[in-house]
Amino acid sequence: MSIVTGQIQRAAPVPDGPHAVATPHRRGPRPRRRNRSIHLAEAVVPGAYSRWRGWFDRPLAAALLLPALPMTALLIVLVRLTSRGPGLIRQWRVGRGGTHFRLYKIRTMRQDAEACTGAVWSTADDPRVTPVGRVIRKLHLDELPQLVNVLRGDMALVGPRPERPEFVAVLQEMVPGYASRSCVLPGITGLAQMNLPPDTDLGCVCRKVVLDIDYIRRSGLWLDARILACTFSKIFGIPQRPVHRLLGVYCEVRIAGGCSAGPDGADGALLTPDNIDGALPEPPAAGLDHAGLRRRLLA
Repeated sequence: MSIVTGQIQRAAPVPDGPHAVATPHRRGPRPRRRNRSIHLAEAVVPGAYSRWRGWFDRPLAAALLLPALPMTALLIVLVRLTSRGPGLIRQWRVGRGGTHFRLYKIRTMRQDAEACTGAVWSTADDPRVTPVGRVIRKLHLDELPQLVNVLRGDMALVGPRPERPEFVAVLQEMVPGYASRSCVLPGITGLAQMNLPPDTDLGCVCRKVVLDIDYIRRSGLWLDARILACTFSKIFGIPQRPVHRLLGVYCEVRIAGGCSAGPDGADGALLTPDNIDGALPEPPAAGLDHAGLRRRLLA
């Protein structure tokens, strides 16, 4: 069992109690316990693997793209036949070093999904998702076109998921360590995606950052192979808990010190839709008022 403490404050001690730690741990019979401490406000330096991993990612992405092309073409046609709009869409995302790139994915929402709200997080039962899109999302097949992004050098197979620029500008000010995610190539899948649901509030983001930083510091070919194996098992409908237990990637995440709104990791309660208004930095990030920030991130 490996224990990772996600500490928001740079130098504050980790408190005792059940809510004190960010805890990825392996499940299995009588696991060996190993402790790691992650201070989210500290700089993250990726290892040598991040520099040469393209020699592994691109050939594998090319090999996966061959069987994925017929499936992708079929899904694009199915999406176009069941809802108005294109089957394949492109979105701007933030990549390594803060650069922007066009990410490809199969459309799973209505064509006018953001016409009234702008860019907002999706929810578990988002009414904007089409019936066909709901099935595609559940199987993560909407990500298949991103193999092209890997071949182009914009992404890796495994890494922190790329976020939209509209969100990054805000989250970098509100979540300590968020900018560290951009020191490596973003991935199609990742350690956080195997263990956490999609982002719906800033508490989710804090937990994701803990696992993303943990991945960056421990990244290697063997870890990537295990995460990819878990991803394929999920696509093929294999129960996840036995696979995660076998491969040692199951994680539970708790935060020590609270997820502060301040960029320097000052004390604060975990940000949720209920208390975000009283915790926003001043002036509001990205030129938004508090109501605009709530609408953009939590609508």
